[in-house]
Amino acid sequence: MTGLKHRATRPAAMLLLALTTACTGPVANQAFDDVAKTAELKIGQRPAWIKNEEDERSVRETLDTLLAKPLTADDAVRVALLNNRRLQASFAELGVGAADLTASWRPSNPGVSFSRLRRGDETEIGRSITVDAFSLLLLPLTASIEDRRFEQTKLRTATEILALAARTKKAWYEAVAAEQTARYIGQIREAAETQAELARRMKQVGNTSALAYLREQLFYADAMARLSKSQVTAVAARERLTRLMGLWGKDTAFRLPDLLPEIPSTPRMVKDIEAKAIAERLDVQMARAGLEGTRKAYNLTNITRFINVLEVGYERNSETGKPDQKGYEVSLEIPIFDFGDAKASRAEYTYMQAVNSLADTAVQARSVARETYLSYRAAYDLSRHFQTEIIPLRQKVSEEMVLRYNGMLLSTFELLADARDQIADISAALEAQRDFWIADTDLTFVTIAPVESGGMTAASGLLSARPAVAAH
Repeated sequence: MTGLKHRATRPAAMLLLALTTACTGPVANQAFDDVAKTAELKIGQRPAWIKNEEDERSVRETLDTLLAKPLTADDAVRVALLNNRRLQASFAELGVGAADLTASWRPSNPGVSFSRLRRGDETEIGRSITVDAFSLLLLPLTASIEDRRFEQTKLRTATEILALAARTKKAWYEAVAAEQTARYIGQIREAAETQAELARRMKQVGNTSALAYLREQLFYADAMARLSKSQVTAVAARERLTRLMGLWGKDTAFRLPDLLPEIPSTPRMVKDIEAKAIAERLDVQMARAGLEGTRKAYNLTNITRFINVLEVGYERNSETGKPDQKGYEVSLEIPIFDFGDAKASRAEYTYMQAVNSLADTAVQARSVARETYLSYRAAYDLSRHFQTEIIPLRQKVSEEMVLRYNGMLLSTFELLADARDQIADISAALEAQRDFWIADTDLTFVTIAPVESGGMTAASGLLSARPAVAAH
């Protein structure tokens, strides 16, 4: 510590004044603004940090406007970024990091001591002021380390924003597809009910076999089970979306579109997807920032390996009838038992850990980027195959079935069985369409942030297996 007074240059004095008067609030606000701009640049959506009643009212007005109409995928993301409370909690981490950063800019408080001794009529007064000179000398380096940590906090918060946006968008596609699928299964149930009733009547008059009758009853029972399962799936998908958007009460009555958007006529082409992932993904940037921070901490450890306590103090003692005593005191830690080798070794291994962590993050980012693009193309090709091949062929088959039925070449049971097959194919096409949009969302986010891969949802395969056609 130092109590030595000296004339500081004007720039140094201004810097010291800035360091000692820095406030956490503006730093946190600027950090949030940086994070919000990053999100807006990446996905075109800007979150809001609710800190007071005015912010709450503003968000409420926006929510009322968005929830008054059927939610689009982008609307759902907007609601989540404004209203998700877990995201709001992560914004508070910016405030915590800003407080730590502000504290790192400030030197340690000086120490002041005062003593008063009496000996008869004589009085001795001692005064001293001390400041940690070593920490003051290292202040730029320690502040730089904390600044890197704060940058990591900002990147982590931005990653949480993007991850929430991705999850919400995929949940929207799953919810819309689940409700649409439930309606299709409802049509299957209605067809099965009609066919089962017809089989019952024909059996009563002896126009169908017991086996055919039992098959129709079994199909109807199976359709009822499928309908129940699809309704539960639709409710679960909607609730997942509701949680991500942070809605409750009357807001849970939001409306969704009846249909998924059509897939584009041509797939997206992403050039140099690995390079984009390495350059733009926030987890790679976080790993780089972590490595840089660890490197600086490693350097600081080496600097302070042998000396980490250096106190310099100014003293002034006065005694009755005698001139004042003035001088200084230097306090230094002597490395006798601890030469700092364990601390240096620990810092070295921590640094190597950060190096390998960055390398692993880059490898993961490259691999996931390649896999995501392949999954996207497979999902696109499958969905287009349903739309351009299977569904048109199914419609032609159905038209031929109707012609044959009108010509009395087919029975009513065969016509209804074909209707079941048509609905099953349409439902499978819907699943492929949903999976494409989930894969499209993954492709959008894979080059900017680490997000969970969509894959096949719980509803996948619900109608992929075509129900057995009754034989007559």
